[in-house]
Amino acid sequence: FKGGDTCEYLLSSGRFLGEKVWQPHSCMMHKYKNSEAKNCLIDKHVVFIGDSRIRQLFYSFIKLINPQVKEEGIKHGNIPFEDKSASIKVDFLWYPEVNGSMRQRIKSWTEGSVAKPHIIVVGAATWSIKIHNGSNEALAQYKINITSIAPLLEKLAISSDVYWVLQDPVYEDMLSESRKMITNEKIDAYNEAAVRILNSSSRNSKAKVKVFSVSKLIAQETIMKSVDGLHLPESSRDTNAMILMNVYCNKIMKPIDGSCCQPQPPLTLIQKIAFCFFTLSIIGYLIISLIHRNNYRKNKSCTDLESGEEKKPAISTPNVSTLEMLLHCFCKLGLIMTYFYLCDRANLFMKENKFYTHSSFFIPIVYILVLGVFYTENTKETKVLNREQTDEWKGWMQLVILIYHISGASTFLPVYMHIRVLVAAYLFQTGYGHFSYFWIKGDFGVYRVCQVLFRLNFLVVVLCIVMDRPYQFYYFVPLVTVWFMIIYATLAVWPQIVQKKANGNCLWHFGLLLKLICLLTCIYFLSYSQGAFEKIFSFWPLSKCFELNGNVYEWWFRWKLDRYVVFHGMLFAFIYLALQKHQMISEGKGDPLFSNRVSNVLLFISIVSFLTYSIWASSCKNKTECNELHPSVSVVQILAFILIRNIPGYVRSVYSSFFAWFGKISLELFICQYHIWLAADTKGILVLIPGYPMFNVLVSTFIFVCVAHEISQITNDLAQIVVPKDNSTLLKRLLCIAGFFSGLHFFSAMQDQSRH
Repeated sequence: FKGGDTCEYLLSSGRFLGEKVWQPHSCMMHKYKNSEAKNCLIDKHVVFIGDSRIRQLFYSFIKLINPQVKEEGIKHGNIPFEDKSASIKVDFLWYPEVNGSMRQRIKSWTEGSVAKPHIIVVGAATWSIKIHNGSNEALAQYKINITSIAPLLEKLAISSDVYWVLQDPVYEDMLSESRKMITNEKIDAYNEAAVRILNSSSRNSKAKVKVFSVSKLIAQETIMKSVDGLHLPESSRDTNAMILMNVYCNKIMKPIDGSCCQPQPPLTLIQKIAFCFFTLSIIGYLIISLIHRNNYRKNKSCTDLESGEEKKPAISTPNVSTLEMLLHCFCKLGLIMTYFYLCDRANLFMKENKFYTHSSFFIPIVYILVLGVFYTENTKETKVLNREQTDEWKGWMQLVILIYHISGASTFLPVYMHIRVLVAAYLFQTGYGHFSYFWIKGDFGVYRVCQVLFRLNFLVVVLCIVMDRPYQFYYFVPLVTVWFMIIYATLAVWPQIVQKKANGNCLWHFGLLLKLICLLTCIYFLSYSQGAFEKIFSFWPLSKCFELNGNVYEWWFRWKLDRYVVFHGMLFAFIYLALQKHQMISEGKGDPLFSNRVSNVLLFISIVSFLTYSIWASSCKNKTECNELHPSVSVVQILAFILIRNIPGYVRSVYSSFFAWFGKISLELFICQYHIWLAADTKGILVLIPGYPMFNVLVSTFIFVCVAHEISQITNDLAQIVVPKDNSTLLKRLLCIAGFFSGLHFFSAMQDQSRH
């Protein structure tokens, strides 16, 4: 930890990921769009002063504001640029040497009531080397001139952002005869002089000229692609312009994926209350632990001197043990949430941008698949989609999704489309699992609903408080929660049709199918009526849960993307349980699911369907068009996988305990990755150990998985306490939870008011 000023790192250090992606040391760089650049620079005046290299930087900078600009200005003269829609002025002033003329221009901004530019970018040296044939006298004069200019720049730096651009190296073999005297040795001497003189007299930290030295590093990697050995290729100067934009705009625009130059966000009122609560929980747990330890020592079994019998220690009351368990859970959770906050809100650990390569995605995939196969064991039961098999399915899917996120594979469309199927498969299991439970058990009690809702939402609610994020930000949990409530409402609404009732009269099966058809109709209507969907979820209090950035569009997009797959899961469960009831499938150990002939035909069709979908997904050219088809066709690959996995008796009788272990904590893994494995709310990668990418991933992954496992245990323990089976006690707890959310809403409203 070297301090929180990531601007210094952005301006001075970094490396290339691949050929074109620049990665600053310790922080993430945002790629600014034209609209964002305009919003940042509205009513601003930017000035570039220097030679032809600075002119190149000027053009790359204004192209971030208006990409249509052409480099048609006078080569050795001033070039103005103005964007009237945003009142932005950007000027290039031709001063190829650090001399009296440049000093006079800079001095004019320090005197009287002349409007000062908001951003000043200065740099020059190669002309001095060229004109004076690289003489030592020219270097001495350069030092004198820069010494006279430095105090003026420092004075301007009090109210403006002033950058001194160090000279980039040249590719000496490619220089023309008239430029042969411009050597890298001379350039280094001029740069050294500038760095030593600038800020030497400034004691005020706010009055510092920022030295833009990162372009030297960029040039060292790319100058050999220069057309003349002196001027940088376009991609390199575009990178320099983007760095400039990040240095100035990140603190204004606060982009999620632009951690460079962003100050640590202040603690909100709710975060402060949460911090106090967890602190009190830790203190309370320590006090109770000390009291219990002292009581244990006092009551420790000892020999009675008169009778020679052992005295048993007193048994602690259930109330005390429940309180201790509650405080123990909150104590652990408080420490874990502190780690979350330090990783992704405090400027303590480094963050880096993702960079996709095929090897960074496919090699880990092959590795975990080999590991998964290695841990093959026999299942306890051989039913279709038994518990061990569904845990295994969730586990390998979650691991693939994690690798997809950390490798940045969303930029590769075939991988993106296959990952969309994995997310759909999770929702398919939601439909299948909850339908099966309600259909077989017929348990529509409040206890079951509260248990499921608590287990799904507990971690997300805590993270919304600690990390200051809206509920919809963790989109998968709202999605699963809403679909669970839809499944519950569909089956619980009159008439309640369950397996026991349907077995007595076959007509009830048609009644259930009618319910499912009504559900499908509602889904179809909402999917093609965005206005109706948004009206439903824009009503308070639903709007507080489903709005993101002031609207529910993100929620509409997420819901629409997998709108049919939960229905498909429910329908599959209904058909499977009906076939099972009428003994039309064989689920014995080692037996094929159907007769040999039917099994072989279905297996062949499944493999062909699975491969056909993969070929279609791999040939996708447009993400928008493929997303439109995805809700209707994703079920093909899901059903194909289920049949391939379950038709052969041997395959159905084994499972991977490695994948199943991860499957049991898949929800926690999915949510925790946002802040303690990835960084900047999934936009980047958390760096605990800089300079060693593989070792860093190993360490951060180990901590991440341990934390997810621990949170899973905490959630299970708290679910038993917060959601008791006794209805009267449960009602009291629900009233307490309602009071908690009312208080949360009140403090949230106070926060919003103070922000405005």
